Amino acid sequence: MVLNINALGHVLDPRIKLSIRPHIERGPMLHVQGIIVHQTGSPTAQSTLNGYGPRANGAHLLIDKDGTIYQTASLLKQTAHVGRLRARCIARSSCSPTEARAFVNMSPSARNRHEMTKQVPDRYPSNEDSIGIELVGQAFPLSESRSDKQTYEAVTSAQNASLKWLVGALAMQLGVPMTEIFRHPVVSQKNATEAATAAW
Repeated sequence: MVLNINALGHVLDPRIKLSIRPHIERGPMLHVQGIIVHQTGSPTAQSTLNGYGPRANGAHLLIDKDGTIYQTASLLKQTAHVGRLRARCIARSSCSPTEARAFVNMSPSARNRHEMTKQVPDRYPSNEDSIGIELVGQAFPLSESRSDKQTYEAVTSAQNASLKWLVGALAMQLGVPMTEIFRHPVVSQKNATEAATAAW
C-alpha cells in the first residue's frame, strides 16, 4: 500500500481528489508523528471547502459522506487542526507528583505550552507534527449554541471504509505507529462525541 507523494506533498492517487486550499497551510512540517481524526461540524464537503478562506483552520484531508477523499493541504505543511493539547501523562496515569500538582492550577494555554516542551510519545501529536483528517459530519441540535451540548452524527460506512484505507496508507508511508492515531477529543478539549463512531 504505497502512496505516491510528490515533491509538493500532494498525494497522487485515483482515490484522492486534489483540492488544495493554500489558506489553511501554515509553516513547514518537518516530520509526521501522528494522525488526528476530526468531524467538520458542517453538513457537506462543499460547505467545508468553501470555509477554507484566509486565516481559516483546517485539516490536510477531508472525507465526504459518500467516502470521497479530498486532499486540502500539503502533507509537507502544518495546518491548525489540533488546538491546545491535553496532558498525555494524565490519560496514562504517569505524571510525576510535581507535574500532577502543577496541572491543577494550569490554564489550558499553560498546559499546552508545558506539553509542547515534550516530544511524542510523551505528549500527543500537535499541529506541528500531525496529519489531520476531517470527516464530514454535523453536530446536533443546530439550535444549541454550546458545542458541548451537541452530539455529532454517526460517521457513514463509506467514510469509515475510506478512513481505514487512508489511515493505513498514511501510517505505512509516513512511519506513524498506530498508537499515535487519535480522535480529536482525546488530544484536545473538544466535544467528546466528535468522530466517536470513526473506525480505522
